[in-house]
Amino acid sequence: MNIQEIKNHLSNLKTIAFQLPNGELVPNHFHVTEVGKVTKHFIDCGGTLRNEVKANFQLWEANDYDHRLHPEKLIHIIELSDKYLDLGNLEIEIEYQGATIGKYGLDFDGTNFLLTAKHTDCLAKDNCGISETKPRVKLAELKKDQENSCCAPNSNCC
Repeated sequence: MNIQEIKNHLSNLKTIAFQLPNGELVPNHFHVTEVGKVTKHFIDCGGTLRNEVKANFQLWEANDYDHRLHPEKLIHIIELSDKYLDLGNLEIEIEYQGATIGKYGLDFDGTNFLLTAKHTDCLAKDNCGISETKPRVKLAELKKDQENSCCAPNSNCC
């Protein structure tokens, strides 16, 4: 989700809720403690120089149970951040404290903002010899491999 999309969704909401990938909701007394512009300048394993820029929102929960962040207030925070950081329409990444600081993508289901899991990946698969698709294995070959395996049924090795 990008900056314009979150502002559009917020403008149609009365309350804000963020849902973790496991289905739990971030406690509704959370705060957005930071809005940032994060630049990652790096070289991938294939030697390609890359530059990634994202808007970063940090969610934090405190013992402040009496205050709730309302949609219009978050829109104001985003617009103020854009004024100073020139966020434009960057993709948004969310930070939220679990066992350590977790980084999430962001989506919306019509009611809640969804914190989506992020994954590492090789950006130079063509240089590393990693196939984009998994090789197909014929069932007959798999059965033959199992018959020759020391852990095949009735092999008495396990």
